[in-house]
Amino acid sequence: MKSILKTTTALTMVLAFAGQVAAQEALQSIGPGEGEVSIVAWPGYIERGESDAGYDWVTKFEADSGCKVTVKTAATSDEMVALMNQGGFDLVTASGDASLRLVAGKKVAPVNISLIKSWDTLDDRLKEGVWHTVDGVHYGVPYQWGPNVLMYNTKTFPTAPESWNVVFEKMDLPDGKSNEGRVQAYDGAIYIADAALYLMTAKPELGIKDPYELNEAQYAAAIELLKGQRALVGRYWHDAAVQVDDFTSEGVVASGSWPYQVNTLQANGQPIASTIPKEGATGWADTTMLSATAAHPNCAYMWMEHSIQPKVQGDVAAWFGSVPVVPAACKGNELLTDTGCATNGFDNFDKIHFWKTPTAQCAQGECVPYSRWASDYIGVMGQ
Repeated sequence: MKSILKTTTALTMVLAFAGQVAAQEALQSIGPGEGEVSIVAWPGYIERGESDAGYDWVTKFEADSGCKVTVKTAATSDEMVALMNQGGFDLVTASGDASLRLVAGKKVAPVNISLIKSWDTLDDRLKEGVWHTVDGVHYGVPYQWGPNVLMYNTKTFPTAPESWNVVFEKMDLPDGKSNEGRVQAYDGAIYIADAALYLMTAKPELGIKDPYELNEAQYAAAIELLKGQRALVGRYWHDAAVQVDDFTSEGVVASGSWPYQVNTLQANGQPIASTIPKEGATGWADTTMLSATAAHPNCAYMWMEHSIQPKVQGDVAAWFGSVPVVPAACKGNELLTDTGCATNGFDNFDKIHFWKTPTAQCAQGECVPYSRWASDYIGVMGQ
């Protein structure tokens, strides 16, 4: 895939929102910290050494800034949007399927990148990401990115699966047993894009060019595939810890997942590996976004600057299995090591179709909007 930052379809996405959003004025200077900052984040994204003493990028920030960090974890983008709509938080580490919804809903404020001293150290592929930039206005600071990998049990699969078909089509796996009840799917509506991505290769006659931009026929094919998958799925997952348990003791052997679960299971001695199949993968490029009603904007800006320091970026990537947004983090980090960025997919950027919110207007004309995705996927899971 050509870089998502350059695609016409990505620009169409921005334009669909640009007319709806009147940019607020960004903060012009950073004053004294307010003493605290409250963040909505993915599990594992903000660690203070409680899980493992070696992974702590909060304690020093608190000591240096005087800003006490509190974290509310969210398991899905929909949950993040709901929490930000509810209010009471300063920052959110939003993925692309949430970020533009937050911008369009005026729940996040523009970020004055001139106040982010380390902005120029960011990966050039991410600086103008369409998931956080609308009409030239930045609504956040990149945090981490990575693919939704195919995680698998190496006892069941002595060699890596070549295709996502192992979770979408009924079949006997290499151990001679059926995949029924032994695979999982993500329980967020954005997973419809994973089905569409598989169909791009499996049924090229559908003409799918972008798994987030589906006309009625393409969308119907993706939903039909997911309805068939329902008979195979033992559990729809959204809680990373629950998925770890399912791979450990519930007989699950294959699923789309995050590198975080892969790392956790491998650290626990489980026979687990991951791959990006021939069809490519969906993925996430997460952005730290400032609430439009942030009670602690000075501490929030201090955190955004802190979050893109090479040491922090490398430590987060090592813990989560993600890729730093600061290339300098790829060298000299004891936890990530000098091979960690390559292992986590730094060079796979162009293989990833990054999450973005489906809209009614798209490059091919009329597409099925996210509201349909959300309601229809609930129906798929409940059938």
